[in-house]
Amino acid sequence: MRSEALLLYFTLLHFAGADFPEDPEPISISHGNYTKQYPVFVGHKPGHNTPQRHRLDIQLLMIMDRTLYIAARDHIYTVDMDSSHTEEIYFSKKLTWKSRQLDVDTCRMKGKHKDECHNFIKVLLKRDDDTLFICGTNAFSPSCRNYKMDTLEFLGDEFSGMARCPYDAKHANVALFAEGKLYSATVTDFLAIDAVIYRSLGDSPTLRTVKHDSKWLKEPYFVHAVDYGNYIYFFFREIAVEYHSMGKVVFPRVARVCKNDMGGSQRVLEKQWTSFLKARLNCSVPGDSHFYFNILQAVTDVTHVNGRDIVLATFSTPYNSIPGSAVCAYDILDIASVFTGRFKEQKSPDSIWTPVPDERVPKPRPGSCAGSSSLEKYTSSNEFPDDTLNFIKTHSLMDEAVPSVVNKPWFLRTMVRYRLTKIAVDNAAGPNQNHTVVFLGSEKGIILKFLVRTGNSGFLNDSLFLEEMSIYNSEKCSYDGVEDKRIMGMQLDKQSRALYVAFSNCLIRVPLGRCERHGKCKKACIASRDPYCGWMKESGACMQLLPGATLAFEQDIEHGNTDGLGDYPFLSYLYSEVFQILIKIYLNTIYFEL
Repeated sequence: MRSEALLLYFTLLHFAGADFPEDPEPISISHGNYTKQYPVFVGHKPGHNTPQRHRLDIQLLMIMDRTLYIAARDHIYTVDMDSSHTEEIYFSKKLTWKSRQLDVDTCRMKGKHKDECHNFIKVLLKRDDDTLFICGTNAFSPSCRNYKMDTLEFLGDEFSGMARCPYDAKHANVALFAEGKLYSATVTDFLAIDAVIYRSLGDSPTLRTVKHDSKWLKEPYFVHAVDYGNYIYFFFREIAVEYHSMGKVVFPRVARVCKNDMGGSQRVLEKQWTSFLKARLNCSVPGDSHFYFNILQAVTDVTHVNGRDIVLATFSTPYNSIPGSAVCAYDILDIASVFTGRFKEQKSPDSIWTPVPDERVPKPRPGSCAGSSSLEKYTSSNEFPDDTLNFIKTHSLMDEAVPSVVNKPWFLRTMVRYRLTKIAVDNAAGPNQNHTVVFLGSEKGIILKFLVRTGNSGFLNDSLFLEEMSIYNSEKCSYDGVEDKRIMGMQLDKQSRALYVAFSNCLIRVPLGRCERHGKCKKACIASRDPYCGWMKESGACMQLLPGATLAFEQDIEHGNTDGLGDYPFLSYLYSEVFQILIKIYLNTIYFEL
């Protein structure tokens, strides 16, 4: 392991020059023997936590109206987030939606394993104030339903989930409702050949990306979608057609479509997007030769930091290389700027891709929204001239890449054997709600927590690695003797000051801070630099702080200055993990002697 880590280090030096930043070390580390005290959900209801349990196969988490929804295989569980949980988290309601036997038999006849022929819930959205919209793989025959939010009662009829939900639970998909319309990105067929970005339901015409056109989509892996202004933005990774001569090179992308897109004319792009544009996301370490992190793993919703609307994203190195991860941020204005820049084209199948000269771009500008300031004369996209529609049909790719904020990653992890695959952000952390804390989930059940720090100019500057936590609970989360430590999802709940972390067969509630570990040691509390923890003057203890805390407390998030504070070695040792382990060993020894 050490030799591989050194190999990656020297590889990165070779590509990025001698200034490649070293991995930071966390201020605090919490091992599994400490975090195993946290409440765990394994599918039980109150009074029924027997050894018998079924396989969960959790697919996604969603928080709505103080209820946590856990979408899994054949079931959706709801958890009341305001209930107290000590050792185990129990569900309050369970919705069961299993595939019909006919669908299961058909699935088996097509060569799928029985474990694949279930209904894996892959879409769970709030459709309106009273309705949940749910789609599942339904034994490789995707279907959708509406349910009453408060009672989980089935409403209306079941209908096709094609282009709204994948066939296979292993396939990635995204979906959101905006202005009553469903925007989804997935595959439309059993063999996962036809990838699509799709709009359906609502009062607008159904639209999709051009079918089987690699210049639009080339084997994409969809990661996230956000609703912002007049657009829906889709984040994904795909094979880069502009680098086809170098083999299957994967690039991270952001694409956008106009919400008011009505499709093209009967001659060009009928029932297809007229506004679809995409661009590369640049997450790289600068130097003589940039080192790129190209495998997009996760993206946050738009969050407001330092007066800027940004999204944060985690990236990794390719899967056939030594693991490495980075976190980059992107300003929505920078993304919008790239979409007003130059287009990219390939003049012949064998030629390289080059920018399109401005004089060759037709007017009105392709990819724009009808009715916008420069297109006021066009009230609908199906009124666009054929020149504009034909151009966008063959020129969806932008020439420039979207730069990351401050043109470098906020955080790097290159000397470990796991990748960072999930992300959650709190942009109003601490009692004064003036700090930004980011939580990163990994393939190995480890969560990293870091603080975003800013420079004097107000632009994002660097990050501080606050904490590393091993939270996977082997005793409760393993199923049938198999441990799956991949983090499947994370949901931050500020009101309960907790991070809900889902694995395949369990969910764990993790407090945002481990302030109690510092106990009566003021020096350790201040040195932690954790916005969620403060030294309470009245009680003389380190405690988790509520937003808007009024009791007197001390913190030094910026510097962690402990000058003049004495050490309390015995008290610090008393609250340490080592001491707790020794106590347990001692008590077990006494028990066996008795």
